Amino acid sequence: MQANTEKPTKVKFATQADPEVLETLRGIAASEGRQIQAIIDEALREYIENRRGVKPRKHVLQAFGNSLAKYDDLYKELSK
Repeated sequence: MQANTEKPTKVKFATQADPEVLETLRGIAASEGRQIQAIIDEALREYIENRRGVKPRKHVLQAFGNSLAKYDDLYKELSK
């Protein structure tokens, strides 16, 4: 008999959260039409990336892009 060596796609774990945080998280999940576990998985991945310094956070890059689009001419003048 051969043992199953494949990793499970998801692993269950138990934790606790502040009631207000959990309620906000549920609201976000509902408003986005997503499952709470998907939101938590995304948040954990972003937290790990932030700790590793792998890449800037998405919202930071988005704000930077918006700033470039809005103030491009000003930035060009300031760089002279």
